[in-house]
Amino acid sequence: MIIKKFIAKTEKEAIENARAELGEGVVVMNVKPVKSKGLFAFLKSPMVEVTVALEEESEKLTAAVSAINSVIASSQNKEKEEETVKNTPVIERPEKQENNGPIREKGENNSAIEEKLDSLQSLLEQQLQKPEEEKEEPQEEKKEETETDKFMHLLHDTMLENEVDEKYAREIMDEIELINKPNIPFDYALANIYQKMILKFGKPSGIEPAGSGIKLVFFIGPTGVGKTTTIAKIASKFRVDEKKKVALLTADTYRIAAAEQLRTYANILEVPFRVIYTVEEINKALEDFRDYDYIMIDTAGHSHQNATQKDNMRNIIHSVDDRVESEVHLVLSATTKYKDLISIADSYKEMADYKLIFTKLDETTTLGNLLNLRLYTGASLSYVTYGQNVPDDIEDFNPQKTVKRLLGGKN
Repeated sequence: MIIKKFIAKTEKEAIENARAELGEGVVVMNVKPVKSKGLFAFLKSPMVEVTVALEEESEKLTAAVSAINSVIASSQNKEKEEETVKNTPVIERPEKQENNGPIREKGENNSAIEEKLDSLQSLLEQQLQKPEEEKEEPQEEKKEETETDKFMHLLHDTMLENEVDEKYAREIMDEIELINKPNIPFDYALANIYQKMILKFGKPSGIEPAGSGIKLVFFIGPTGVGKTTTIAKIASKFRVDEKKKVALLTADTYRIAAAEQLRTYANILEVPFRVIYTVEEINKALEDFRDYDYIMIDTAGHSHQNATQKDNMRNIIHSVDDRVESEVHLVLSATTKYKDLISIADSYKEMADYKLIFTKLDETTTLGNLLNLRLYTGASLSYVTYGQNVPDDIEDFNPQKTVKRLLGGKN
């Protein structure tokens, strides 16, 4: 038995090609349209695929194919069925079955013919199924990438290079795709993503004066992030630039050097300084400096995994809740790994709500963690620092400047 496919522009042409090659005894088993990039790519502009079958013993083939046709062509009328049976001497007229049941055949050749039919049907199904499976496998035509698509992919990759977390980079790109139109100009696409990222950062939130009375500001964070120097820079800003009355306290009784460093800054700025050990001493400072604008408190830069020290700090921070306005700033280094920043942020979130200050921007070339922590914590950014100089090397957080860096621009 021979089963073969022929592809041509029309069904008629394909059948003629099959008969020319295999002879007039071929029987058409299947006809379907195919794409030009189908299985038989060597043919020019194929439009129709015809599957034919040929048995070397032509009488058996005629009988087998006629039986298949009588089963498959259920839509044919009774008159055509009788004609088919009449021209098939080996097979008796099939008995009519209820509910379109199987056809029973009689005669000594029935068993052999049924085997041949089963063999032919099975082989045909295999031949037809294989190309369909291959066709469904990744031969799907890919959508052609436009220049705008390439540009957006470039922006996405630039964010990743600047260590924006993949989750947030993809989130931003998905939101932009919803508002971008096909083939929009590059500058329009860039403006969309620029504005979207600025909105993600939100409005900077620096230290504001209390509605009335004194404002208490706590600075928390792990060791080695430049917390004490940052406090000195902020105190200088209020004391020198804004002529505010500022007092400096430290609750960091673990590192003498940190306390002495802050004392030195206090002497230079000519502001009061105290070391506090208990909640009572904070209350005493509030009474003594009740006419001041700000009291800024440095806290111990212990490991964020130390539960006892965290409890002590929580008690100090919340000891003034019902007495004065207060706020908390978590000081972090921009050079810290994102995974560690998440752990730190989660730990200090247990103490109080906070704003974010990032230090050491001069020691890194990537600013992705600023956006990562902003989106992860939902906390506002207040200040950034980029050097050791006091009172310089600090500024209010600038979302426009930061987004420009994240998208590959230069300051």
